[in-house]
Amino acid sequence: MKAKNLFVISLICIPILFSCEALAPQEPEEYELLDGPVENLNQAESIRFIEGDKAFNDQIFTKETGLGPIFTGTSCVSCHAGDGKGHPFVSFTRFGQDLPGIKNFLDQGAPQLQNRAIPGYEPETLPSGAPHAELLAPIVTGLGFLDAVSDEDLLAMADPDDLDGDGISGRVHWNDRPDYVKDRPGTISKNGKYITRFGKKANVYDLLHQTADAYNQDIGINSYYEPYDTYSGDKVQPEIDRKTINDVVFYLKTLKAPIPRNQDNPEVVAGKALFENTQCTACHKPTLRTSYSPITAISYQEFHPYTDMLLHDMGPELDDGYTEGYALSSEWRTAPLWGIGLSKDSQGGEYYLMHDGRARSIEDAILLHGGEAENAKNKYQNLSQQEKSQLIKFIESL
Repeated sequence: MKAKNLFVISLICIPILFSCEALAPQEPEEYELLDGPVENLNQAESIRFIEGDKAFNDQIFTKETGLGPIFTGTSCVSCHAGDGKGHPFVSFTRFGQDLPGIKNFLDQGAPQLQNRAIPGYEPETLPSGAPHAELLAPIVTGLGFLDAVSDEDLLAMADPDDLDGDGISGRVHWNDRPDYVKDRPGTISKNGKYITRFGKKANVYDLLHQTADAYNQDIGINSYYEPYDTYSGDKVQPEIDRKTINDVVFYLKTLKAPIPRNQDNPEVVAGKALFENTQCTACHKPTLRTSYSPITAISYQEFHPYTDMLLHDMGPELDDGYTEGYALSSEWRTAPLWGIGLSKDSQGGEYYLMHDGRARSIEDAILLHGGEAENAKNKYQNLSQQEKSQLIKFIESL
């Protein structure tokens, strides 16, 4: 009798077991995730990656740990969920500089609007008449590869006078840089200016510059590198140690590049050919190569970001009247396209594309292109509906 009961119970449990297994959440595939380290890090580098990961994704600042007094976010991950692109809910405003008028509004809080404040302080408001732009945080994966492209290679891609007559005149951004950053291998300078490459206007020299500035301007955290309080302007004691800043920089340098998906799909293959035929690759360069890096896993590597990291005039539709450094207000750095198909995962299931999220689909983003990209946009518009679909499927596969 006992054996029979056990047999009956086992028959009942077996389907329950299989049902539970079917309902268990499935681990995402590696190509579905933006986060994760590059391959072939050594043990010490892997440990440092984890420490940077914790600082970037787990550390949330409060009043007691140095937040503010004015700020836009409370952590790195608040704008870069899953290392992905930001949502309009956590957009930020840059304001103050326009080249024709020279006025920079630095005495009124420029270049970033800190629109939140801890109790007892008032957040900033946009000064009347200040040129400004709403911006979304970019994905942060693969940045170490972009950081390791040589200045020489960037200059080789630039064609500021359009000497080849293709209508594309991308240029590097010769700009100032902080004293605390070090020359990357093969740094080229001209008249005391350096090639900057990160940020929407290619206004930032390297990932240390980017990270220290983000802690200071986004979270109100002062460091050895950026010791000036965003509220008072006074030089103050660091609220975060250099090791943490540098661990985050290492984390950003060693995040893997986004992994392409569905590359053998016939629609994606056809879309790739159309992407080239419509002149999109003139700015969105498929393949770049790193130079020497002290991180062996990044040195001399071929990678596929779909950007040239140059400034291009994108026409009046994308001209917000605001700029940074020596870029024109209509100029924007070519955004890398890798990982764009995964953008929705960090944006609530919908696309918010272009610098401010105004494009709600890939096609919307294409149609906003003007200036140097006008010909490419027109070629896209002349495609059949099937060809447009194929091209978009290719972009989504990156």
